[in-house]
Amino acid sequence: MRILITGGAGFIGSHLAEALLESGHEVFVLDDLSTGCIDNIAHLKGHARFHYTIDSVFNESLVAELVDRAAVVFHLAAAVGVKLIVQEPVHTIETNVHGTEVILRHAAKKKKLVFIASTSEVYGKSTDVPFRETADLVLGATTRHRWAYACSKALDEFLALAHWKERQLPVIIVRFFNTVGPRQTGQYGMVIPNFVRQALAGEPITVFGDGCQSRAFTHVTDVVDALLKLVVEPKAIGQVINIGTMQEISIKDLAERVRALSGSKSPIKFIPYDEAYESGFEDMPRRVPDISKVGNLVGFQPRLALEEIICRVVESFQKA
Repeated sequence: MRILITGGAGFIGSHLAEALLESGHEVFVLDDLSTGCIDNIAHLKGHARFHYTIDSVFNESLVAELVDRAAVVFHLAAAVGVKLIVQEPVHTIETNVHGTEVILRHAAKKKKLVFIASTSEVYGKSTDVPFRETADLVLGATTRHRWAYACSKALDEFLALAHWKERQLPVIIVRFFNTVGPRQTGQYGMVIPNFVRQALAGEPITVFGDGCQSRAFTHVTDVVDALLKLVVEPKAIGQVINIGTMQEISIKDLAERVRALSGSKSPIKFIPYDEAYESGFEDMPRRVPDISKVGNLVGFQPRLALEEIICRVVESFQKA
């Protein structure tokens, strides 16, 4: 198939492009490099079935052309990372909502299958863990910029499902939970690459808040494997699907695990949220998915445990 990946020079997008090429597909990447990096796809440039364009999903004529040529669209282009979201809320909302609107509108003309990349953030402050796709979303006040990302991605989901209902556009919505692996930057607040970089440099490992908040980390190869299976599963169309792992760990324990596995002697330093982000910042206390739906649809089970994930990230930093 011919497949378009918006945000294809990003962390997940570049790994997905690799896997699709290995599976024999022709891949087109569109990325404005606002959070992606050309180095992520540099090794793919010589591949006969790989094509890339540095431009924005806001370029309607270009998007129309690329979508028209593709059989499937993976819409991964988005504003990502808590740090960026807090610092640039206007950019976050406009990029996520308008970008998705453009993709869906052009895909609907010829009923092209569209994957919408959503996020565990949409569950907000819910305490109904593990998070199920049918559960209520509990977002914070609009005066807290931190929730702009969650709200914008929830709106993306509503818009995609509306296109499926009203215009019969086949869509699959995937909610990613803390995906980790090589090429992920800590620049926008991603925790494991930040911890690993700090540990290897002998700097203090900075834990925001009291460190009791917990997360569940999935390696990017497991995430991509799920996407490759979902793209050929008709029962996934019109569905919202969690992709992640249920192996939960507190951020404080994660810092200690990174320090041990990297052989570091770095101290662990706790920084209040108000100092790390902004006054009144609110965080999700737990973020763990129920993955029974993706398991039932395509037999997905994450293969890499947290220790192996950390070791691979450490190795990638040491080679860089």
